[in-house]
Amino acid sequence: MSCCRFLSSTPLSAQPIIIIGSNKNLLSDKTTQHLQIAYSSYSPPATTYSTKPSIPMDSKPTFDFLTKKPYVPPSWATNLCPLPSHIFSLGHLPTPIHKWNLPNLPKNTEVYLKRDDLSGMQLSGNKVRKLEFLLAEAVAQGADCIITIGGIQSNHCRATAVAAKYLNLDCHLILRTSKALVDKDPGLTGNLLVERLVGAHIDLVSKEEYANVGSVALTNTLKEKLLSEGRKPYVIPVGGSNSLGTWGYIEAIREIKEQLEKGNGDLAFDDIVSACGSGATVAGLAVGSWLSDLRAKVHAYCVCDDPKYFYEFTQGLLDGIQAGIDSRDIVDIQNVSSMFAGFAKCQRSWLCYKYSRGTCICQANRSIHWCCS
Repeated sequence: MSCCRFLSSTPLSAQPIIIIGSNKNLLSDKTTQHLQIAYSSYSPPATTYSTKPSIPMDSKPTFDFLTKKPYVPPSWATNLCPLPSHIFSLGHLPTPIHKWNLPNLPKNTEVYLKRDDLSGMQLSGNKVRKLEFLLAEAVAQGADCIITIGGIQSNHCRATAVAAKYLNLDCHLILRTSKALVDKDPGLTGNLLVERLVGAHIDLVSKEEYANVGSVALTNTLKEKLLSEGRKPYVIPVGGSNSLGTWGYIEAIREIKEQLEKGNGDLAFDDIVSACGSGATVAGLAVGSWLSDLRAKVHAYCVCDDPKYFYEFTQGLLDGIQAGIDSRDIVDIQNVSSMFAGFAKCQRSWLCYKYSRGTCICQANRSIHWCCS
């Protein structure tokens, strides 16, 4: 999805040209010749420069997007192990926090939203924060392709496909669908359109096969196939939820703390509320809030499986970074999957959950705003 844009409609020989995201295959030989002639014959006009530049001379432009850089953890998280070595800048961060003016809130109650749905158009939601760490590791390991798995309209799979394309990595998606549709073309609806636009390789599996075989075995089978073909695959689990992905929301806690420090100083959060679909977002929020001086209680609402599963899964993520804490001590997980039947369906009357704990912040992603009061 590259494009060539000319700065104006003046003749090529009289106007400098900028190529934005160019792909040489998009340029015909004739166009290339025009560009070469224009470049060789262009003579810039005489220019009078102001002695008072509009941009201070000591300022430097920043081009952080899609850059890989060494990761420096928050001081309060340095005892976790292992520490990530690098991070890729994939999201438009920090995402804003704003007050949600809900009607009929109890006295002395305020609700705020953390707008992670604004972390980027193609990569929006909580997935991008995890991918910043996961793809940095993939590149460090010399991977040339990415494997991940999820539902037929998985936001995580869409975000992974786009991020992989940004980094010039092939992406292989294993998508779960109904048995009746597994042998049919999945079409171009929703996230599938974006995934196919960026050239992702899509394999469909039935819900029954997914349940019987499991996501780990399915991705490992594809990994072995690609290895036999001489490829270097990197596997990302469902939702990007492993111990490394957890760092995405440890880092989000640092972001929230910095935003509070830049505010007027009189705002503090008592609770953090989030949906829970694969576990790493909640694990990162919980351990980050516990380790830092934010100390807000984290509440999670699982939209699949049940609290017992997520307490155990979250514990595994915490053990993977040697957090030394019981998941049940730092996060409250409740089951609302029967109310929502997943992300795609919800009842408006269930969108607000009320507590009497004062000020809270709610994570906003996947178009579901978890509210508390």
